[in-house]
Amino acid sequence: MTATEPAASDAMAPADTVPQPAPGATPPRTPLIARAAAELVGTAALVAIVVGSGIQATKLTDDVALQLLANSTATVFGLGVLIALFGPVSGAHFNPAVTLAEWWSARRGGAGVTVRELAVYVPSQIVGAIGGAILADAMFGEPLVKWSTHDRSTGNLLLGEVVATAGLILMIFGLARTDRLRFAPVAVASYIGAAYWFTSSTSFANPAVTIGRAFTDTFAGIAPASVPGFIAMQLIGAVMGLALVAVIFMRGKTDAGTTSA
Repeated sequence: MTATEPAASDAMAPADTVPQPAPGATPPRTPLIARAAAELVGTAALVAIVVGSGIQATKLTDDVALQLLANSTATVFGLGVLIALFGPVSGAHFNPAVTLAEWWSARRGGAGVTVRELAVYVPSQIVGAIGGAILADAMFGEPLVKWSTHDRSTGNLLLGEVVATAGLILMIFGLARTDRLRFAPVAVASYIGAAYWFTSSTSFANPAVTIGRAFTDTFAGIAPASVPGFIAMQLIGAVMGLALVAVIFMRGKTDAGTTSA
């Protein structure tokens, strides 16, 4: 997660030549309150899309495969738009696992969020996720808060969350290491859309979204008792993803012994 900060001389440059923050970056000059608002609203919109499209799908068909197709398709398009919109403001994390991974990268000498930013981002994401679930329920005339009864505690589903989150972190930070974060809206949305289908858990891969989805007893819900296990596996997956990034995108050494870019 890197940001491009305009130099002083860029102030006189044409607008289309001034470097702009890539989606997925965290612009250092954006006020923290604006970034927190972007994370809250973005996460709320993401959960509203996931939950709302799930409710709509179950109203339109009884075929579970078509329900999942509708749910995943709406999520892909919605997530891509949200990343493109909020990426230049907050980095469009919408995910405590991503924020924690950025914070760890910053501790290791890379670009990322500070402890203060971490303490603001994560609560904003969680509040947004809960609000998004309640909003979706309200739009479809469901009880505003009804704890999900959808148990997701079996071992194969937990393994699916490790795989989904590890892949997400590998992709995001791999893009950052190769200076390709401009592709984040398409890449992240495409990965999540694919992971809906190739992981047993349908790829929550996000602690905030997991918490939010416990508040709705609909297609996309998760029983509160299953939430701790999912979050634990997501954090394990994030660690594994960072380890894979360190190995696969290992920075080489120059002849002078310094680390190359």
